Amino acid sequence: MTLYDQLALLLHLLREALHICSPHGRLRTQQNVRSELTLLFDMIEGLDGVAITQTLQPIRTHLDDILVPFKQVEVVAAELRFVVPHEALDFLVLAWHHEHLGDQSGSKKKRYHQSERDFWLACATGLLEEDFATLKALVFDKLDSIVRASSLVEMVNSLIRPSLNSCKGQITQETLNLIMFYHNHRRYKSGKRQGKAPIELLTGKPLEAPWWELLLQQVKTEHDVTSGALPSRPPLHLVVNNDDQTNQQARAPGQEIVDPTGASENRRRQEDSEAA
Repeated sequence: MTLYDQLALLLHLLREALHICSPHGRLRTQQNVRSELTLLFDMIEGLDGVAITQTLQPIRTHLDDILVPFKQVEVVAAELRFVVPHEALDFLVLAWHHEHLGDQSGSKKKRYHQSERDFWLACATGLLEEDFATLKALVFDKLDSIVRASSLVEMVNSLIRPSLNSCKGQITQETLNLIMFYHNHRRYKSGKRQGKAPIELLTGKPLEAPWWELLLQQVKTEHDVTSGALPSRPPLHLVVNNDDQTNQQARAPGQEIVDPTGASENRRRQEDSEAA
């Protein structure tokens, strides 16, 4: 097996490890996913590629962030096990899983996933009988509410690719941070999550403003911190002197009086003529 084939196989296993359920329909736990990912990272690094090792290093650093959605999976799993018989739950989870994969697949794979979905739904029907419709709706709704790590991985490339293309190969960390902020805080315009931003779904807390206003607020805050947050000064006013009478408008300390263009010169000439 060539190096390419080995890497392709390990990346396939890595992708599957980020699915919310195992091939047997068991909802994954944070500990299980951590163990699987760590083992796969070690195996990938064992391929002895410098570029591979450099790529994996930041992923290892953010492993805790990758596992955050699986904390929600554990909560949902506990809720569902309390209501749905365990074997039937595994069948329904597999049915949901294949329906989810079918939505992301081409026509050939879509037919396969639809066939698998129908098979596992039939298995669940035989166990649940008259409770099938209610429990199926419950399970599918709960699973739909989960912010899935696998979906985040699948979406990243398609989301940021247009932005990367526009950079013509010149991409900086600041640009990536801006792209990340936009996609985390923009609200969906359609679908089941319409009107919600990814960060709202993850934290459960609504955003106080549109993403562009939040960005401006963050930029201003960071600018104030780096500049020492100097107190703001009142705006300057143009104060005009006419005929040696000073306009007594209130002005900020240190504010200068500005004569209109030519006023000082005319006054000087008038004084010189009187002296003569």
